[in-house]
Amino acid sequence: MSLALATLIHEWRRYQAAVIALAFSGVLILSLFGLITGLVRSITATLDRSRADLIIMPPKVESVFGPTAIELPSRIAPQIYLSPDVRDLSPWEMSGATWRNIPGPGEAQRQVFVLVAMVDPVPNAVTLPRDFGQATMTALQTPLSAVVDRSGLSVLGVQVGDMAIVNGQTIVVRGAVEGYANVQSPQVFVSRDSMIRLGLMTRGDKTGPLLVRLENPAAAVRARDALNARANGSYRAWLPGDLAKANEKAFMEEQIVGIVLGFSFILSVLIGLGITSQTLRGAIASNIREFASLRALGVSMSALRGVVLELSFWVGVAGLIATAGLMAGVLGLARVTNVTMAVSPPFVALIAGLLMIIAMVSGFLSLGALARSQPAELLR
Repeated sequence: MSLALATLIHEWRRYQAAVIALAFSGVLILSLFGLITGLVRSITATLDRSRADLIIMPPKVESVFGPTAIELPSRIAPQIYLSPDVRDLSPWEMSGATWRNIPGPGEAQRQVFVLVAMVDPVPNAVTLPRDFGQATMTALQTPLSAVVDRSGLSVLGVQVGDMAIVNGQTIVVRGAVEGYANVQSPQVFVSRDSMIRLGLMTRGDKTGPLLVRLENPAAAVRARDALNARANGSYRAWLPGDLAKANEKAFMEEQIVGIVLGFSFILSVLIGLGITSQTLRGAIASNIREFASLRALGVSMSALRGVVLELSFWVGVAGLIATAGLMAGVLGLARVTNVTMAVSPPFVALIAGLLMIIAMVSGFLSLGALARSQPAELLR
């Protein structure tokens, strides 16, 4: 066992503040980005979990977020069908609406903005989310019926079997699903027929995005490129995974979101760097006589600097372990409270690297404390 690791284990209390500072810096960044990413995925969950192999969008639309309406000319659908790779396609719609519950005696009326998403309650329909079972399909087959996420029942002020008013039409909540929690706007799922009755479908010669299922899903990249090659600027075909990444990027680049994320990121780095460097500097200063003893035994200053930097490395490793433990608790709490959080492995690796950089930079900043590690210190 190296001297640096033995020192950290034996005198862990002196380095505890540095480890905690690194852990909280990492958890703050991961939690905030996880909440934002989870919010995006909760809004686009129906689209992301559809059975589509390709998604046809307007040519200038880069994501489902933005001021541009996601509308395609109705004539696009027959053009897509001409491709020999296409097996099935269907327009998909999502629209905002006002929800009002019908309260019972002594209950309060709720008025909530909801996202109404259309699904076709038919087995293997391209717009049907993969996790919708037979009971959910049966519930949606009745006109003016709705299914909501179980976490949104209290927000909407209803239970399964209750009635509510959407766009002036009375609907019945006939079922509840899980995994579609949305802390911003509860999602309501209805059939295509109900969407038309509610007046939420795109009208005229326009239609919403087209969800496309291919004869060979493994050839999705080739089919996408072929469709885009003959689109002539009238549409753009996306792979579902690429569109999901574009949605997250677009949401992150929103002005207020970008400011909040940037400020939180910088603040976390500064807090982690400040506390970690001061803790390491104080710990080294408190052990200055031990370092002086090593100098008296002939250990060079460069070797002592190496010990300090290695100590910083092990503090970073301990911070990563603490971050993992705290983040597991945060994710567990989010799951219990139906708050969607999503943290991708590449982003976790990026933050882990950032924390190690903070630890090593803190080590460099604390090297000045070694200047007092002269053998003469032993005589004081």
